[in-house]
Amino acid sequence: MTNPTKKSTSGKNLFKSLSLTKVVPGVLALIAIFNSYFIVIEGHVGVVKRFGEAMHQENPGLHFKIPFIETVESIEVRTRKNAEKMASSTKEQMPVTIEVSVNWTVNKEAALDLFKRYGGLTQFEQRILDPRFRSATKDTIPQFEAEQLIQDRATAIQGIERRLTAEMEGFPVIVDNIQIENIVLPTKYINSIEIKQTEKNLAAAEEHKLERQRLEALRAVNTADAKAKGILKVAEAEAQSILLKGKAEAQAIEAKAKALKNNPLIVKLTEAQAWDGKLPSTMMGEGAMPIMDLRNKDGQ
Repeated sequence: MTNPTKKSTSGKNLFKSLSLTKVVPGVLALIAIFNSYFIVIEGHVGVVKRFGEAMHQENPGLHFKIPFIETVESIEVRTRKNAEKMASSTKEQMPVTIEVSVNWTVNKEAALDLFKRYGGLTQFEQRILDPRFRSATKDTIPQFEAEQLIQDRATAIQGIERRLTAEMEGFPVIVDNIQIENIVLPTKYINSIEIKQTEKNLAAAEEHKLERQRLEALRAVNTADAKAKGILKVAEAEAQSILLKGKAEAQAIEAKAKALKNNPLIVKLTEAQAWDGKLPSTMMGEGAMPIMDLRNKDGQ
């Protein structure tokens, strides 16, 4: 006689076995489908690896790969920023803590080569970029005095950039826009710089004041000189006028004298024109008063 309980258990096991046989392949098929494509987002490239070996790179967009065999590593090709905070010393051996940063960009066409050689961006930063960036900074800062370093960061930045660019030549990246974010010097020295700067500002203000006074004095001298020259010109003009007037009068007198000399009758005519017709009441001496007879020979 067959045991009903035993038959029921065998039926359940068979059902489970048949269910797994149908479900597992379906699940595997779905997993394979979802692993057969990948998407590369903007600002990145996708490095396709087959069993861990980098094969090729893909640009942003939708792409397909061999499920379970190929994987994808995303490499950012947008500008990245690295910052460093380090201790150094100035030209006069003053301790200084400096914070610097650098922007760098992976050459898009060389992303696959970078991955093959260095294993990704993090490895490249730690093994290549950061040590050289620190070295370029520490080689540059000691060439500047503390005051110059504070007042002329641009020159120090240019020095770091030159060294780092030379160090990074040949690597598949571009470095630019180096910045000195902060400079920390001893407090006493900062105070002395502030005092010195204040004194410079006061000296500059005083120099400006003296220069303004000098210009005002020069302006006054120029004005007085112009006035004096004006007065001199007026005086010269007046003197010239008097001279010309005197010459004219002298010439007139000379001409009149010459005319009188050449024509004696003009003297008598002038006296006659000036006579009022009256004889003088007083006669000096015994001489007769000269009267010029202007009548013609006919008695008219």
